[in-house]
Amino acid sequence: MNRYARQMILPEVGADGQVRLARAHVLVVGAGGLACPVLQYLVGAGLRQITLIDPDHVEESNLHRQPLYRMSDLGSAKVHAARAHLRATNPTVEINAHNMALHPANARQYVAGADVVIDAADSFAVSYILSDACLVSRTPLISASALGQTGYAGGFCGTDAPSLRAVFPDLPDRGATCATAGVLGPVVGMIGALQAQMALQVLLRHSPSPLGQMVTLDLQQLRFGGFAFHGAPEPRIAMPLLSKLDLCAGDQVIELRDINEAPDAVVPHALRLTGDAVDVFQHMSEGRVVLCCATGLRAWRAATGLNRRGYKNLAILAAKACE
Repeated sequence: MNRYARQMILPEVGADGQVRLARAHVLVVGAGGLACPVLQYLVGAGLRQITLIDPDHVEESNLHRQPLYRMSDLGSAKVHAARAHLRATNPTVEINAHNMALHPANARQYVAGADVVIDAADSFAVSYILSDACLVSRTPLISASALGQTGYAGGFCGTDAPSLRAVFPDLPDRGATCATAGVLGPVVGMIGALQAQMALQVLLRHSPSPLGQMVTLDLQQLRFGGFAFHGAPEPRIAMPLLSKLDLCAGDQVIELRDINEAPDAVVPHALRLTGDAVDVFQHMSEGRVVLCCATGLRAWRAATGLNRRGYKNLAILAAKACE
């Protein structure tokens, strides 16, 4: 029996849909808890190619929510371990594994070659970087987040859907992650499976499309919700996220990490300012002001404050996301 017979029975798939899947290339950024079900279901569906990007290695603390990995994978690069397990499941799917971080300097080239991009990185900086690149190239983006027992998955960009910035123009007050705030494994699994479903719907050209749609989950209360955001306007000012390679000679770089947190500033000529010192910063030239911190959250808040004071040429560098 054909490997894909059970999904080809569906009228919304059929032989034509399976051919479409067999020609598809999906970029998956992140190889953790969200990516595990994403990868397993997309490989199972018979895509042509998956490009997988993640800089991390398998740790024992990952295993409760990342069932793609085994104890024997501890210490291995996640992308290489994932590729080995996925190839054992379906060797016909080509999997390009890149053990590295995604950042603004390389995001554009990887996004440009994909039919759909899946954000499974657990990093708001990477999410915005991907959204910015997908908005320019008009590539569909399926982005998700899981924390504790809640989360969401949404379809952004493409030909006519708003970007992530349109739905989330402001960042949270604190940058909690699964590592700092915890998460239950099934929550991550359900949201990752939802991302895979949305990606397949985009590739199969389902109507209604998941692009411009948000699904929310509160599994502590066993509640599902969601909304459409087709008309959400793009923010008037969108401060770009940069990598070190994007810096220019005329940039005034402000390093928000103190010397204990970052003995070496992001660039040697960076001006170190912390706390209230940013509020009294006076930029004398016409160049761009680039604010740097580990995750980008402090830099975002500081840049927002400078924008209220009249600064317009602002950018953010999230050092940890670009390592």
